[in-house]
Amino acid sequence: MSRFRLIPREEKFYEDFLAMAELVREAAGILEEMLATDPPDAAKADAINDLEHRCDFLTHDIIQRLHRTFVTPIDREDIHALASSLDDVMDAIDDVASLFVGYRITHVSEPARRIAHVIAIMSDQILTGMRHMNRRQSVTPSVVEVNRLENEADRIHKEAVIVLFEQERDPIAVIKWKEIYDCLEAATDRIEDVSDVVQGVIVKHA
Repeated sequence: MSRFRLIPREEKFYEDFLAMAELVREAAGILEEMLATDPPDAAKADAINDLEHRCDFLTHDIIQRLHRTFVTPIDREDIHALASSLDDVMDAIDDVASLFVGYRITHVSEPARRIAHVIAIMSDQILTGMRHMNRRQSVTPSVVEVNRLENEADRIHKEAVIVLFEQERDPIAVIKWKEIYDCLEAATDRIEDVSDVVQGVIVKHA
């Protein structure tokens, strides 16, 4: 008897979800590299934007195929939620990269680098969770780790904002960095959203 697949390969939904997760992981890695130097490498922001366009294309293709498919392997709302949440992560990463270029940041703060590192690790966990989902293996370890990392990013964000308001005297710099920190933290929230959707799919089809 053939092994049951949560998302059958012939429907192509799983391949596209996996491809999106891989694009997200690649973008997160590039963002971490971008923020590792002073000034940040603007060319890497362009590379992230290219990945964002590819992710948009995959999202559009998934939604269009969803409308054409009479019988779906999992609930339609779950397919839509997975595609949308993965696309939201990519958009958040692209937003962060764009801010560093648009605001002409020449020196990257240590908290920003730390959160970017957390985003990269979280994206690895999402890709692992997606692979486990297809094999009907437990996604709990990835879900727990994503939650832990999101809490860590939230802690770094709060501490960074406190220091920013206490030590920065330039009001324009305060505005710029507050937005950057918020966007970085928002990216971790969006990754946690993906993790929640994956866990929900597993629970439904357990």
